[in-house]
Amino acid sequence: MAHTVTVYSTPSCPYCIRAKQFLTDNKIEFTNYDVSADQAKADEMVEKSGQMGVPVLDIDGRIIVGFDKEKIKTSLGIA
Repeated sequence: MAHTVTVYSTPSCPYCIRAKQFLTDNKIEFTNYDVSADQAKADEMVEKSGQMGVPVLDIDGRIIVGFDKEKIKTSLGIA
């Protein structure tokens, strides 16, 4: 099953880099938004998560704040 995955991140955030690498390593397609350069997407991220911190992942409408590998794996059905 294909998942709809959106990552809200910044280029300088080490956890953002790790989260995106984890998705790439698991062959999960995702859309990445650089919230340091896109104020509209930054506002959208805060609206969805209630958080200013990155990364924020939206996996099929489930919001995960931070690089929480176990929550990400559970949301994606990765063993």
